[in-house]
Amino acid sequence: MVFSNLVFIFVFLPLVLFFYYIVKDTFKNIILLIASLVFYAWGEPQYVFLMLFSILLNYFFGLGIHRYRNSLKIKKTILILSIVVNIAILGYFKYSGFLIDNLNEIFGTKWSIGELPLPIGISFFTFQSMSYVIDVYRNDAKVQKNIFSLALYVTLFPQLVAGPIVRYNDIEEQIQSRSINLEKFNEGIKRFIIGLSKKVLLANGFASIADTIFGTPTGELSVLTAWMGITAYTLQIYFDFSGYSDMAIGLGKMFGFDFLENFNYPYISKSVSEFWRRWHISLGSWFRDYLYIPLGGNRKGTIITLRNLLIVWTVTGLWHGASWTFMAWGFYYGILISLERFGFLRFVSKLWAPLQHLYVVLIVMVGWVFFRADNFTYSVDYLKTMFGFSGSDLYDNTFILFAHDNWFLFLIGIVFSTPILSKLTKIEIKNTNSAVVFRSLFESATYMIMLILVMIYLVNSTYNPFIYFRF
Repeated sequence: MVFSNLVFIFVFLPLVLFFYYIVKDTFKNIILLIASLVFYAWGEPQYVFLMLFSILLNYFFGLGIHRYRNSLKIKKTILILSIVVNIAILGYFKYSGFLIDNLNEIFGTKWSIGELPLPIGISFFTFQSMSYVIDVYRNDAKVQKNIFSLALYVTLFPQLVAGPIVRYNDIEEQIQSRSINLEKFNEGIKRFIIGLSKKVLLANGFASIADTIFGTPTGELSVLTAWMGITAYTLQIYFDFSGYSDMAIGLGKMFGFDFLENFNYPYISKSVSEFWRRWHISLGSWFRDYLYIPLGGNRKGTIITLRNLLIVWTVTGLWHGASWTFMAWGFYYGILISLERFGFLRFVSKLWAPLQHLYVVLIVMVGWVFFRADNFTYSVDYLKTMFGFSGSDLYDNTFILFAHDNWFLFLIGIVFSTPILSKLTKIEIKNTNSAVVFRSLFESATYMIMLILVMIYLVNSTYNPFIYFRF
């Protein structure tokens, strides 16, 4: 089940909210846990047992570390075992096919494990479980002795299948006790509608364009059509994922939780490093705190820092998917961020501000080609077409048709990917009664119109892709 689904919006969510608010506080977590398990089992009922098994394992790993907290050797052994087991589970379902295919390619063998479906959200709930055990080991979080509370942390449906990656120590206290009031609930509804509109009204429109263009052989693309395709995907992935994060944060508020922000207008960045401080913030901070810093971070000299950056970013690429294109995408960013760290950023920072933005946007769009393409060969050929090295025409009828039909969508997408509207809504007006009433009515009408447009789209269209189901 996904949030941008009529069953979720009109059946699942209202029912969960109804039961959540009519029961006593002592039963609210039970309602949320049951709802979260139903939410996950809706699409893949067999894999709910895998998630429960993962929770049980990490529950006992946490207890073991706590029990032997005064014995560094034993608790470190338990920590290493927990990491190995979690990575093994993730690796089996996500990377075993990729590994076997490459071994077959190298050795000319024909090994096979058959078709192995990827459990939805396995990367997210595995990372959350690992962060819990690691935080207990570091004494950054108290051990959770109530297995149902730990299960709620891992399965909490607003952030289960696509993040943000919520750390246990961020919501440890909220699981036990959280404030619920009308103001927060209202804020949650508005945030959910914003995210839903981003996903349905913008991301889906860009997805249709990107899928069509990326489904075309590169030899049949013109230069401008290739640029339109990657521009569409650049906007699609932002509105798809940031929209889902907005919906998750909004849903969290409806149930009294405060999740950390996951996006902060990344396309206005002036450096690649800044882009990754603004994009998928929870994932970037996770790799920083649980991989980069333990490897030594930037504390052990230039060579070690460079090594650590390349390792972290290659693993980041691999986390997104079992493919050489994802690894190339991660390594690509590892090189770029290393270059910026070791001097190139000083040059970039001296450029005219619009050129700094252009530099980042071009770098990111080139990276998205590897992220979107099905294989490495197509990625390289697509880039050749984009930059005019394939002998393709400058434009063709496809470009003209898409530009004519979708120019307003692109305009809206570009504007909404910047904080322009956010800043306009914060402009102070005279605090008169009529002004307050007008602003309140205008805001309510805007959210209602957005919701109506979303409903019209969902009723009349079956096209509702979600990128991050792949991860």
